[in-house]
Amino acid sequence: MKNLLNFFFLMICLVLALGGCGKEKPAMKKPAAEKVKPSEAKQEKESVEVKTGEPEEYKYDAKGRRDPFLSLVVSTKQKPKKGASPIESYGVDEIKLLAIAWDKNKYYALVMLPDKKAYTITEGMTFGLQGGKVEKITKGSVIIREYIRDYKGDIKPRDSILKLHKGEE
Repeated sequence: MKNLLNFFFLMICLVLALGGCGKEKPAMKKPAAEKVKPSEAKQEKESVEVKTGEPEEYKYDAKGRRDPFLSLVVSTKQKPKKGASPIESYGVDEIKLLAIAWDKNKYYALVMLPDKKAYTITEGMTFGLQGGKVEKITKGSVIIREYIRDYKGDIKPRDSILKLHKGEE
């Protein structure tokens, strides 16, 4: 029985060892070099020269683009300028219109600031944090024009209307 097992083991080893040796794969042959015409050789050299040339430098043109290092979120709160009047120390949206009075020549408006102090304004006065001007005072409203810088950096006018009676629209 041992001899029989040894015989099968030996046969399996021989089959495995000789099984892969029966068929040899042909060796890879290198293709023979083709003759190149001189005109084709020049075209190949030119294309190689273009590829091996120095890389182009990248130049950044900032014209018409925003500064990438500036924040996209702009704070709406501004600090009042030194020496500014109290009317110029608050934003237009924080100021309340209390009353409007007039005489033969012009209109006057009474406004209240957030610090609960009242001031009289007339047309042409500087008003608000953005350096706005009182454009017109009518019987029921005050129109204030401010020049504000938008997110692109362009300066655009913005009109704010303070109404005497909030319900009027």
